[in-house]
Amino acid sequence: MRQTAEAKTLTLSGRLDTATAAALWPKLMAEAAGGPAVLDLAGLSALDTTGATLLLVAEAAGKGNRIEGAAPPVVAVLDRVRAARAAPRPKPEARLPVVARIGEATWQAGRAVRDAVAFLGELTLTLLGTLLRPWRLRFRETLRHLDEAGTRAFPLTVLLGVLMGVILAFQSAIPLRRFGAEVFVPNLVGISLLRELGPLLAGVILAGRTGSAYAAELGTMSVNEEVAALRIMGIDPMALLVLPRVLAGLLVMPVLSLLLTLAGLMGMAFIMGLFGFPLTTVQQQLVSTLHLSDLLGGLLKAAVFGLAIAGIGCHAGLGAGRGPRAVGDAATGAVVGGIVAIVVLDGIFAVAYERLGI
Repeated sequence: MRQTAEAKTLTLSGRLDTATAAALWPKLMAEAAGGPAVLDLAGLSALDTTGATLLLVAEAAGKGNRIEGAAPPVVAVLDRVRAARAAPRPKPEARLPVVARIGEATWQAGRAVRDAVAFLGELTLTLLGTLLRPWRLRFRETLRHLDEAGTRAFPLTVLLGVLMGVILAFQSAIPLRRFGAEVFVPNLVGISLLRELGPLLAGVILAGRTGSAYAAELGTMSVNEEVAALRIMGIDPMALLVLPRVLAGLLVMPVLSLLLTLAGLMGMAFIMGLFGFPLTTVQQQLVSTLHLSDLLGGLLKAAVFGLAIAGIGCHAGLGAGRGPRAVGDAATGAVVGGIVAIVVLDGIFAVAYERLGI
């Protein structure tokens, strides 16, 4: 620092980067606020935005402060930071009143329902048109989706089924043992897996593996505008992209549900063997409890679950927005929507079966 009669001169040299500015900030501000000061930047070799901010704040800290001797690169940085500091800051959006927020949420929900109904109607028309003109269906693509959604999910389905059978057998045997009724564990586990847990858990597997995959694939195509290109070329994306995936979900879900149920019964039989019950006893209990209507009812539920999961996944993918988060949001929406849909449908089936006496 050099003091003259008119002002004091604060000389800066070398690099003024973030680390240097942090150490220099208190001292420079104290000197700059004390009176007219000249910030001599002739020896300054490098400057970043943090250093430029320090110099501009110091210039404005005292009356008569000014910057001199800066090289053209330093002046350029100072001008950019000065312009950024002078630019008007965007005002925060005004918060809507409660009634307006409720109305906006209702409007958005109505639009979502409208889009879902439109997608369902378009899919139905495509399916009916394919029945009249079967050559429109891409059989090779359908087989590929059957393999990805079904065959490759078999190991996970078997593992989950065995574990569920073991857990249900153990948890059911604990209260039944008080009454000496462990022999009825196969009845409880068998009816639970066949009618409820088999289709429901298979639906969770399909939603997590396949529903998210459908949404990610179609979402990527939507973001890259490939779906729009298909429409421009006169190709129906519903017949080309959606229908094979929906048919694969519809056909594969009953198989996954049955496989998970059989694996669960095997796990239950293993636990019953540990309890001292032979396999014939387990078989007799299952035969006396389970009926064909239980099997058909579970498979029907599984087929409807598969149709809903595949449709929701495709709808989420085709409705993906723009930006880096669009595909991730579509996949998340497909999984959440698929799981919520199968739970709601399971409740509807439970009421319907009870009313029909099934």
